Amino acid sequence: MLKIEDITYSVEGRPLFEGASATIPTGHKVGLVGRNGAGKTTLFRLIRKELALESGEISIPNRARIGGVAQEVPSSSTSLLDTVLQADTERTALMTEAETATDPNRIADIQTRLADIDAWSAEGRASAILRGLGFEPDQQLRPCSDFSGGWRMRVALAGVLFAQPDYLLLDEPTNYLDLEGALWLESYLQKYPHTVLIISHDRGLLNRAVGAILHLDNRKLTLWNGPYDQFARQSAERRALQTAEAKKQDARRAHLQSFVDRFKAKASKAVQAQSRVKMLEKMTPILAPEDAKKVVFTFPEPEELAPPIINLDGAAVGYGGPHILRKLNLRIDQDDRIALLGRNGEGKSTLSKLLAGKLAPAEGKYHRSNKLRIGYFAQHQVDELHVDETPLQHIQRLRPGEMQAKLRARLAGFGLMADQAETLVGKLSGGQKARLSLLLATIDAPHLLILDEPTNHLDIESREALVTALTEYSGAVILVSHDMHLLSLVADRLWLVKGGVVTPYTDDLEAYRRQLLAGDDEPKDSPKPVEKKKKASRDEILAFKAEVRKCEDRLTKLNEMRDKLAKKLADPELYEDSRKSELETWNKKYAEIMDGLDRAEAMWLTAQGKLESAAD
Repeated sequence: MLKIEDITYSVEGRPLFEGASATIPTGHKVGLVGRNGAGKTTLFRLIRKELALESGEISIPNRARIGGVAQEVPSSSTSLLDTVLQADTERTALMTEAETATDPNRIADIQTRLADIDAWSAEGRASAILRGLGFEPDQQLRPCSDFSGGWRMRVALAGVLFAQPDYLLLDEPTNYLDLEGALWLESYLQKYPHTVLIISHDRGLLNRAVGAILHLDNRKLTLWNGPYDQFARQSAERRALQTAEAKKQDARRAHLQSFVDRFKAKASKAVQAQSRVKMLEKMTPILAPEDAKKVVFTFPEPEELAPPIINLDGAAVGYGGPHILRKLNLRIDQDDRIALLGRNGEGKSTLSKLLAGKLAPAEGKYHRSNKLRIGYFAQHQVDELHVDETPLQHIQRLRPGEMQAKLRARLAGFGLMADQAETLVGKLSGGQKARLSLLLATIDAPHLLILDEPTNHLDIESREALVTALTEYSGAVILVSHDMHLLSLVADRLWLVKGGVVTPYTDDLEAYRRQLLAGDDEPKDSPKPVEKKKKASRDEILAFKAEVRKCEDRLTKLNEMRDKLAKKLADPELYEDSRKSELETWNKKYAEIMDGLDRAEAMWLTAQGKLESAAD
């Protein structure tokens, strides 16, 4: 088990933990929650021994492996699949040693350990994890350098999940996942065989993937059984009770003090007055819980426009090549709240850019109200803020004629108070940067607000405030988000982006969730536009040849493993009744090897086909 005993730790003189304790039993899945800046990430670093405690102790069983997501997988020529396989360092070392070992006893030890850790099924497991996080089989063979930082973060997550550490520490893992990836991760964590500790502000994840909540509040840790909603209810009840008890004690103190003040000078009442003084001294103060700062978002209200504000008739859109979306017949009114559903790569962001006017339709009609103002928030915009400027300077650029008092009021309306207003953006938290970006997106009181993953980096209180603000907002809202709690409370219409078209989704979000988890969302085969063939460069052909060689090497190794297992299974003594369980084990390994061979042959055929196509 993980034992946190009476720990104390401060950062630059500010205490984050003071005598904090908690015990997490082995195999439990726990969500770590608390306000931004409370010290959740610091606790992870303390558990990993990256920081030294001032006092107290954090202990885990000897030899237990602790794993967490690296900052990012480096850009390299290594394929995604091999990168994930290498994350299991023990398996990698054993496989390497197995190729050179000559001592029969050591070879036996290596093979036994490889069997114990299911080394033969590793490629299948790694591929399944990558697929769950959004990588198609052909993408898994491409080098990491082909993918952006956000996608390489997914590879880093795949690596730690594949390695299956005894203690899995995840810090906001859904921040770089789409809805489908987040739902897959929920399902995966529910079945994870070891202990999980996860920092998250995603209520869906905290309600479905964990069985307990570790609350960091007022420098203390409290473990609550049950999912997040149960914790929130019980915590609110306890806070209300604590507040009531504090008020009662204050009234009792006031009554005792009043008696002492009135009669301490009277001889006849001196003994009773002294008795009440002792009672006051013995009373342990009951402190009312600290009031949480009220989190708000204040969106400026747009004037009303005649419907529809946007109308698409037979529109198509792309990026110069084949149309990504076609036959778009869509209407948006100012009171619409629309959530865009669909797997990554189907065109949700493309549709958002079309509606925002950042992409022009390739064909068809696109009509918008003459006075329409559109606010657009995408997660990448947070990274494009000027890190060497303050939030005040950001909005001064947009409102050069406004008085500073009004500019500061705008910032306060998004939770950026006096201190943050003049802090360089580079020193703000992720949540504070997201608030600034939301302010910049809404400063012109847009009639249509398009939000692409707006809750990344926002804590639970801020997400609830965003729900409230969007519900009260009088403009139209288009949402792309992995936060099903947000979608379920804000959206009243669902559009499914799939197979190049956009259609109304007539069922509810819970049905969509079940459909995704059941794997029923695969697009039907449809004719693909014929593309003009581009001649492959010399570097591309060399890369294809290298991939073919990798696939051939993988096939060679798997065939060698198959032959060794076949030889083992040919031993007549293995079929004696006393060795029945051993036979079952070797049969299972043989089946896994054959399954791996099938996948490896499919990958080789794909790579060979690309090489032949490029060489034509």
